[in-house]
Amino acid sequence: MSASERAKLGYAYGQNSGKVRPGEAEAHLVFRGKSDRRAATPVRRAGRSRVLRIIGGTWRGRKLRFPASAAIRPTPDRVRETLFNWLATATPGAQCLDLFAGSGALGLEALSRGAAHVTFVEQDEAAARELRSRLAEWHAADARVERADALRYLTGAARPFDIVFLDPPFAAGLLERAAALLNEGRWLGDGALIYVECAARDPLPPLPGSWHALKAKQAGEVGYHLFRHAHA
Repeated sequence: MSASERAKLGYAYGQNSGKVRPGEAEAHLVFRGKSDRRAATPVRRAGRSRVLRIIGGTWRGRKLRFPASAAIRPTPDRVRETLFNWLATATPGAQCLDLFAGSGALGLEALSRGAAHVTFVEQDEAAARELRSRLAEWHAADARVERADALRYLTGAARPFDIVFLDPPFAAGLLERAAALLNEGRWLGDGALIYVECAARDPLPPLPGSWHALKAKQAGEVGYHLFRHAHA
C-alpha cells in the first residue's frame, strides 16, 4: 500500500477529517467574552508541545502551543502573511469558518485582525483542548470550537460564512468533497471568500463552478489559493 493510500485510510470520512489524528467523541465548546484578537509562526519545540507565534493584529507576538504528538501541519508564516494581506479589507467584522483547524492558526489570525466570529472544526481531542485554552486565556469575543469530523460537520445544519479556511491534510484526498459539501450545504454567503491550501506538486481537484479564482501562489511545497463564491 502506498503512503498516499495509507494517509487516505487514516483520514477516511467519518473516521478523521481533522488535520490531526483521531480523537474521541465530538464535543462543542463555545467562547463568548470580551474580544482581544491575533494568528501564528513555528518558534520552537518545547517539551510535549510545539509553539507558534501570532504574526499580526492585536494579538501580535503572542505564543500559541499545540500538541507535539499530533501530526499538525501549520500554515507557514510567509503564506499566512500573504493570505491576510489578500484578506486585509475582508477580515474585520467577518464571520469565519476554520475547517481542519489543527493548531487554529488561521482562525486565530482572523480574530486578531478583527473578525467578528470564528468557528473552528477539529477532530483531534488534544488539539481542540489546547485551542479552547488559548481562546479562553485570550478572552476571544466570539469563537466556537467544534470537535468533530469536518466532513460530517458539513452535513449538519448550515449557517453562511464570509470567509472559509479550507486546509485539509494534503495526502488525504478530502479537498474536493469538502468543497462540494460547503457549496451544497449553503455554508457560503454570497461573495464569500474561500482560502484553499494544498500540495504545490498536485493540481487542484475539480471545485464548484461558483468559485472564481482570485489569487494563487506557491511557497516551497505549499500551493495556496483564494476564491470568491458567487451564487448563480
